[in-house]
Amino acid sequence: MHITDLPFNTTDWATLTPIEHPGITGKALWRTQHFGEIRVRMVEYTAGYLADHWCQKGHILYCLAGELQTELEDGRLFTLQPGMSYQVADNAEPHRSSTAIGAILFIVD
Repeated sequence: MHITDLPFNTTDWATLTPIEHPGITGKALWRTQHFGEIRVRMVEYTAGYLADHWCQKGHILYCLAGELQTELEDGRLFTLQPGMSYQVADNAEPHRSSTAIGAILFIVD
């Protein structure tokens, strides 16, 4: 990632209106900012959330609260708890998220 033409700025995430993205079960609430080609999100998954697709987008994802399960298409399963992150490149390893108890994530992609 090469960050250019981005003046110093702050984001008060609580002031951004969340956009609802339903999963197979549960929902994801995205608060999103765009800085050129960089998308930055605060995402809250409700308890019982299961993504409705295999994602191929690259992310840097940090778990702030709750617990997130990430399944790779090859069957591997990873659990993130607060203070943990994962990183994956575009088109590298299809993945999907789920959570039994809910989770809050900070995501850069």
